[in-house]
This record gives sequence, structure tokens and C-alpha cells, in this order.
Amino acid sequence: MSLTVAAVTFGIIFLAELPDKTALASLVLGTRYRAGYVFAGIAAAFALQVGLALVAGSLLAMLPQRWVEGVTGLLFLIGAAMLLWHNDDDEEGHAGKEPSSSGFWRVAGASFVVVAVAEFGDLTQIMTANLAAKYADPLSVGLGAWLALCAVGGIAIVGGQKLLQYVPMKVIVRIAAGIMLLMAAFSLFEAIAG
Repeated sequence: MSLTVAAVTFGIIFLAELPDKTALASLVLGTRYRAGYVFAGIAAAFALQVGLALVAGSLLAMLPQRWVEGVTGLLFLIGAAMLLWHNDDDEEGHAGKEPSSSGFWRVAGASFVVVAVAEFGDLTQIMTANLAAKYADPLSVGLGAWLALCAVGGIAIVGGQKLLQYVPMKVIVRIAAGIMLLMAAFSLFEAIAG
């Protein structure tokens, strides 16, 4: 195992993941549920995705880019619709309210599913596969990538908890849904334009 390869991978994946949809999903989950429960779910999802990238990432990279962009765009649209639909059910808002203390398995499981689906075929997953092939050191690349993804997710969760103290949940959800709609439009444009 090479600490240099792990550090290089960490830096690349950390920077690529910062503006990603997973950070946004982690932020929203962190405003609704206990941070530790959400983090456990996303850390497990990241481990699964890094494992898939190391084992089968080269196959994902061979998929036609139009397909990847089209599926990503549809996932963004679904995510935005789910955010807005769920928010309409909670019209009283969550300003000043503690995040929900639903059970560990429910919250961790939901967080796992959201992040696992969002990360499938993601840029960072493909980058992880490419780095593993370049360095021929899957353990170092896998550890660096997983730590980077967890770091971004943790920052987003903590940021979501702090943000909720100052901004009503309704505003956070609408902004998140708006960003997801823009990302959906961009991805679908890329899929159509080729």
C-alpha cells in the first residue's frame, strides 16, 4: 500500500465530489435526521461504490456517455420531484426543530440507498476506476477514494445541521430541488447533444 497514491487519490476525489449531487443529498439528509445515522449509511454506500469502481469501474467507463448523462438527468429529476413532493407534505417547515430521531436502521438504510443510487456511474466512481488502473494499487486508491467521499459527506451533513439553525427547511429544500433541476437539465442536454 502506498500512502502517496492514497493521498493523491484523496485529493482528486475530494475536489471532484465537493460540487456533486451526493454532497447535496447528504446535506439534506443531515437536516432531517441524526447526523451519525446518516453518516453510517453514506459511508457504507461509499464503500460499496468504491468497491464497484475497483472491480467493475472499467466496464462503467465503457458505457456510452449519452446513456450515462441521460440516466443521471432522470435521477436528478426524480430527486428534485421527491424533495418538492416530500416538502409539500411538511408545510409547517422544520425551522428550529431538531432533526428526526427515526431509528438507526431506517435512517442509515435510506441514506445508503439514496447515496448508492446517486453515486452509481458517477464521475468520481469512474475516476476511482481510472486511478486504480493507472496506479495498479487498488487498496491505496480505494482507501483514498473512500476517505475523500466520506470527508465530503461528513462536511455536508455537519453543514446541513448548522444551516438548519439559520435557514428554514422549506428554503433549503427548494434551493436543493432547484439545483437538482438545473443539473438534470444540463445532464439531459449533454445526453441529447452528445
